[in-house]
Amino acid sequence: MTLEDLKNEFSKYGAVEDAVIITDKFSGRSKGFGFITFTNDADAQKAIAELNGKEIEGRELTVNEARPMESRENSRPSEGEGNAVAEPQ
Repeated sequence: MTLEDLKNEFSKYGAVEDAVIITDKFSGRSKGFGFITFTNDADAQKAIAELNGKEIEGRELTVNEARPMESRENSRPSEGEGNAVAEPQ
């Protein structure tokens, strides 16, 4: 699914402000998820209700409200990175 396909599918439920497909920083390939921002919450809730569990291009979608990123306590820094850990607030 391309970014344009994603925008088109979700725009059926309201005005899409932004859409992003998350990709691997080394290969550039999709990680299999993305984020859609609607201009209002009602449209976002409608899309969640209608699209969660729906099959598109042979894959079942999981659509829910984004949650804050969880801390990765056991992660190791990559080569060239320091040991400081920044957590989202």
